[in-house]
Amino acid sequence: MEKIASFTIDHIKLQPGIYVSRRDTIGAEAITTFDLRMTSPNEEPVMNTAEVHTIEHLGATFLRNHPVYKEKTIYFGPMGCRTGFYLLLAGDLSSRDIVPLMVEMFEFIRDFKDEVPGASPRDCGNYLDMNLPMANYLADRYLENVLYHIDDSRLVYPA
Repeated sequence: MEKIASFTIDHIKLQPGIYVSRRDTIGAEAITTFDLRMTSPNEEPVMNTAEVHTIEHLGATFLRNHPVYKEKTIYFGPMGCRTGFYLLLAGDLSSRDIVPLMVEMFEFIRDFKDEVPGASPRDCGNYLDMNLPMANYLADRYLENVLYHIDDSRLVYPA
């Protein structure tokens, strides 16, 4: 069986950043999948499910309400390894294209202090598994350590 593309990336060299994971075409529409890597794989502890779940709710809410990207957002959700998130956007985009959007989104998550959207038994299948303070912390960490000073080494997968 052929290895899927995401398993061909050297996760030993991979550092937190924003990477284009793949580009697909469905009909006439291009779709870009981004790897939003928040922790260093196999080097740092992974994120716990509660904060990952909180970031998912806040990130999806932010993107689906964004004045420019709400119509372009296809999916935002966690990686199974809990080292980051996947973001699928309509369009043929580069990592650099979405840096301002990711800064805006992670500032929103960092600064969010209200009730987490969708965190109720009616709206979510595991609404009690949330950790807003840790989500705030991880968003701030990603902003300070990666997004505010991002360069090409964090925008293109390592060779």
